[in-house]
Amino acid sequence: MKRISFPLVVMLVIGMVLGGLGSMMFVTASQPQVVQAHDGDHGLLVNLTTDDTWSANMALSLAMNAREQGLEPVVVFLNVRGVYLADSGRMPAKEGNSDMNIHEKMQALISAGGQVIACPGCSKEAGLTQEDYIEGVVMGEPGGIFTFLTNPYIAVMSY
Repeated sequence: MKRISFPLVVMLVIGMVLGGLGSMMFVTASQPQVVQAHDGDHGLLVNLTTDDTWSANMALSLAMNAREQGLEPVVVFLNVRGVYLADSGRMPAKEGNSDMNIHEKMQALISAGGQVIACPGCSKEAGLTQEDYIEGVVMGEPGGIFTFLTNPYIAVMSY
């Protein structure tokens, strides 16, 4: 009869106690941990801090993909120089192989149920008001973004 090592026996017992032999998973330091998803809402906050059109195109494409995959809420937060992207007085740029300019991409995201929120402090610093923004973009309330930032079921991505 072969002998089973003590550490293996301990792992088997712990596995049976924690969830049954069939659902036991061995994890080593080099393997990524699996995190279980919450059954409620899963959202995405994209923090867009630049008016660079390449970054903006990537951020808006990511946000639209998230909406198309059913994430809710999906918010693009225009922060620092990012507020200039939604200025209706600026010529909206196209980037890469996109068939829409930045304003059209924002409005498409909003039409798909996403939100585009401009930082109120950054807007003030840039000399922009709610009236300056393209249709559908809203100026946030001071501290209002914390609702999204502190929600454990909303991922945050920055560009």
